[in-house]
Amino acid sequence: MTRPSWEEYFMEIAHLVKMRSTCIRRQVGAVLVKDKNILATGYNGAPSGIGHCLDRGCLREQMNIPSGERHEICRGLHAEQNAIIQAAKHGTGIDGATLYCTNQPCGICAKMVINAGVKHIIFEEGYPDSLAAEMLKESGIIITHYKKRGP
Repeated sequence: MTRPSWEEYFMEIAHLVKMRSTCIRRQVGAVLVKDKNILATGYNGAPSGIGHCLDRGCLREQMNIPSGERHEICRGLHAEQNAIIQAAKHGTGIDGATLYCTNQPCGICAKMVINAGVKHIIFEEGYPDSLAAEMLKESGIIITHYKKRGP
């Protein structure tokens, strides 16, 4: 048995978290970590108490809106947003945290993680948002493209 690195450990948890997603188009999981402790998790889906896209359908899908565009039409919140909101709701400071995310943050999430004080983002899959990548680079946040090892 090979013991996972901390990076592998937290990324695997992000993949577990994304299994709760109610998005029809893309399931995303996020984990905020500081000093090897999980501060908050989030997955993409509709706000609490609101009908899920799995049940109501996806307006962006029905309108053939490409991925990465027109986020304001979506009923759901992104995984990164939900992780930040959960931390705030429970009074957990995330300044200086690392964000493990199954996908690169979009522009809206990039702005939120910058202002929340996240210092490092580790993501697995890309996202079609060049402005987000540009802002994250300019912010000085360390960005790591995670590549899963082995089969």
